[in-house]
Order: sequence, then C-alpha cells, then structure tokens
Amino acid sequence: MTPSPDILPDDLEALKAALLAERSARLEAEARASGAEAMVAHLKLMIARLKRERFGPSSEHRRRLLDQLELQLEELEATAAEDACAAEAAAAAVAKPRRDDSAAPGDGRRRPVRGPLPAHLPRERVVIPAPAVCPCCRGKLVKLGEDITETLEVIPRQWKVIQTVREKFSCRACERIAQPPAPFHPIARGRAGAGLLALVLYGKYGLHLPLNRQSEGFAREGIELDVSTLADWVGACAAALSPLVELIRRHVLAAQRIHGDDTTVPVLAKGKTITGRLWTYVRDDRPFGGPDPPAAVYAYSRNREGEHPRRHLADFAGILQADAFAGFNALYEPSRKPGAMTEAACWAHARRKFFVLADLAKAPLALEAVRRIDALFDVERALNGVPEGRRLALRKEHAAPLVAELEAWLRRERARLSRHNDVAKAMEYMLKRWPSFIRFLDDGRICLTNNAAERALRGIALGRRSWLFAGSDRGGERAAAIYTLITTAKLNDVDPQAWLEDVLRRIADHPASRLAELLPWNWRPQALDAAAA
Repeated sequence: MTPSPDILPDDLEALKAALLAERSARLEAEARASGAEAMVAHLKLMIARLKRERFGPSSEHRRRLLDQLELQLEELEATAAEDACAAEAAAAAVAKPRRDDSAAPGDGRRRPVRGPLPAHLPRERVVIPAPAVCPCCRGKLVKLGEDITETLEVIPRQWKVIQTVREKFSCRACERIAQPPAPFHPIARGRAGAGLLALVLYGKYGLHLPLNRQSEGFAREGIELDVSTLADWVGACAAALSPLVELIRRHVLAAQRIHGDDTTVPVLAKGKTITGRLWTYVRDDRPFGGPDPPAAVYAYSRNREGEHPRRHLADFAGILQADAFAGFNALYEPSRKPGAMTEAACWAHARRKFFVLADLAKAPLALEAVRRIDALFDVERALNGVPEGRRLALRKEHAAPLVAELEAWLRRERARLSRHNDVAKAMEYMLKRWPSFIRFLDDGRICLTNNAAERALRGIALGRRSWLFAGSDRGGERAAAIYTLITTAKLNDVDPQAWLEDVLRRIADHPASRLAELLPWNWRPQALDAAAA
C-alpha cells in the first residue's frame, strides 16, 4: 500500500520502497489505459466491418454501388427522354409537326447511333397505299423505289393444345388391327409439353420465380395451373433428368483440378427456417487450355460440417482450389483414401482481407499488400487460356519474383506488429498457408483464385431474396440437381431453357447407352439432327 503524501517515512529505504510502489501502480494504470484504447480501436473496426458486411457495398467489386449507379443512369436517361418529348409536343403546337424520328432542333442530347435490328427475326411488310395519280397534276405515276422503316414489335406468348392422333386400321385379310405406338411423354401420364416443363423449370431455378408467382402469371393469361400441379411437374422432371446429373457429377470428379465452395440457403423446418448449405464443385480447364468441357455439380446439406465435403469428394484425389474452411482439412491428410488431395489456396480471399482494412481503417500496410497482390494479378491476367507448360514457364519468369518479394515483405512487417493487430492477422492468414498459396508456381493447372466456384454460386446468392427458402431437405437436393444442369449449360454457352426443352422431349425414349449425347457439350438440337438426316 502506498503511504499518504502527508505522512512520509523518514527512513531512506522506506522512501525508495514507496517510490517504487507508486511507479509500479502508475505503469499498471498506463498499461490498462493502453489496453483499453487498443480494445476500443479494435471494437470500432469490428463494428465498421460488420456494418460494411450488412449495409455496405460488397467487397472490392462494389456490386451494390454499381447497381445503384446503373439505376441512377437509367432514371436520368428516362427523364431526359420525357423532357425531350414534352419539348417536341410544345413546339408542335406552334409549328408544323415533324414526320421523321430525329431529334428536335432544340434537343441538345447526343443520341447513340442506331444499329440494325436482328437479321434472324421474321419481317412483316406493311405497305402504305400510294396515290393512283399525281396529287399535283393528276398525271401517271412511275415507281422510283421505296423507303423502309423497321420497328421492333413483340407478339404475346401463345398457348396451344397439341392433339396427337393415332389412327387405327383393320386388315381385310386377317382382320388384325394396326395402330402406331403411343409416343413417349416427357413425364409419365403428364399433360404438359416439353416446352412448358422447361419454362417452369428454368423460371423456378434459372430466373428465381417461385411456383406461386408463375401460377399467378399463367392465370393472368387465362391458363389455370395451380401450384400443386406445377410442383408435381418439377418433381417428375427432376427424376427424369437425374441420369444426366449423375453423368455431369462423374465428369466433374474425373478432373485433375476442381474448385470448391459453398453458400447458405434458408430451409423451411417446422414453421421456421434453418440455414442449410449448397456446395458446388466446378471443373473448368479453360484457363490452362484444357480440351475438356467445363461443368459444375451442386450438393445440398443441412449444415456445414466437414463430413459433407468428405462424402461429396470421396472418389476424388486431385487438386482442390478452395478457401481455408476447416472442413476441407481432412481431405489433405496423407492417410486419406484413395489419396490425399492437393490444397491450392485462393489469392482473392487473401486480398479481400487486406482490402477491407485498407478501405475501412486506411491502414498503410494493408494498402501496400493490396498493391503487391494486384501486381501479381496483372501478370496472371495475361496468362488466361495459355497452355499448361507455357503458362508455368511464364509464371516462373514473371510471377515468381513478385511472390518472393511479397513473402519477404510480409514476414518483415509481420515481425513488427502485435499479434492482436488486424493487419497482422491478415498477414498470418497467408503465412500459415504459404505453401498452398505458392503452389501455382509449380503447377500450370492451378488458378490464382477460386473465382470459378464463386461465380457458380453467385446466381443462388442473388436469387435467395426471391424464392425466400427451400421447402424441405428434399427440395434443397432437388434444387442442387437442377442447378447442376442449368449452370453446366451456361458454362458451355448453351441456352439452358432450349436445352432442357429438347432433352425433356427426347430423354424418355433415348437409349441409356447414348445418354452422353444429351450432355450440354455434346448436344445437338433434334431439329438439326433431322435436317442432317
């Protein structure tokens, strides 16, 4: 206990002890104050980060801000067009109306040059009757030519009922009855055509329109299709298309390198929603010039436990590009059967941690880290599509020196920072996994990022607000199957709805040994096959 200032001891040793006690108490108070200040700064940064995640633009792409700017531009263009029309109407009240569609003299807007309308669209000629004689002298007219003005128009969606007639014939000689066999329907005992089924499927999973909204839209067109009927069709289509889903899954897992990621999906459970997961595994060999077609397979799970990726990838033993999710760690163990996977880390994930700190806290070290990583991305951008061997050689020449400088800088700056510093944590994230981050320097097949998997999940993340939740675990599994088909079609530049329509029309009587012909990268529309025959 420190003695009172009014009562000081006469002994020198006692005075020294009192002075040391007072100094120790002061240092302890300063340490507590410093710790409190550090905690306040840390909590402020954490609050700013959470606010950014909830309300702010998404990561470095600023997708929401871009959407707002595009909406603002749209509104400004519409306002300018409305004002121009009002000005033209006012001018027409005091002058002869203009018959052409050019801008009025007082309209200062610069209009874009109009391109021709699509040549593949059918043309309907509407000829305005010409006068029989000259309106001036009543003389005979001779045609000099014609001026054509094209206008784009739309015909509302048409519904029709197709009657398939099978005529019966009786043989006069043996009195046997002959009749063609009944055609296969896309779904057993169903009254929906392949085009309608594809429309419903792509509307639900491609455009994120729940079945109740589709039912309401059909009713406005005079077609009563209740939700239960549409749901029956969706389930029957999922069962019919399941062999193609399995073929795509085998194709993806036969790759030497795949991308893996997951996202949340709300699932209805006993009157409330729980958070399920949709996992995706993407095969895309195009960045290193691989000849095999790209594909994506999805899987649903009720939670995010590590057993799910272990089950999904039980037969895979190649390179896995993913984030640092702990559930993947068991896949990299040497004792794993049929063999350990090779981990390849994602530089975009690492950059994102620094970018957030540079954006929120304006941390100089975070800004420098982003600058150094961006230089590496500039090198990699030029190597997209380059064959594996050439790609690896160029990486050794241009990327390896940048990576070596970055590692030296990270280790040097990390040694100067407290372990509680947020920039130090971002550095530690990379340094602990450094062998996985630099593995792309020894294998030309490895990409710098896991963006292929993130792109495959982007549509699901955007559509969650529309379909609100999956109705059940079976609904999540069904969604994963249909997403597999739609995303794989898009990766191969195939119109998903047109492909689904043609496949649903053919799959019932297509030989099982030739199902691979219906996969998106092998698909030829039936009309083209008939024309070739």
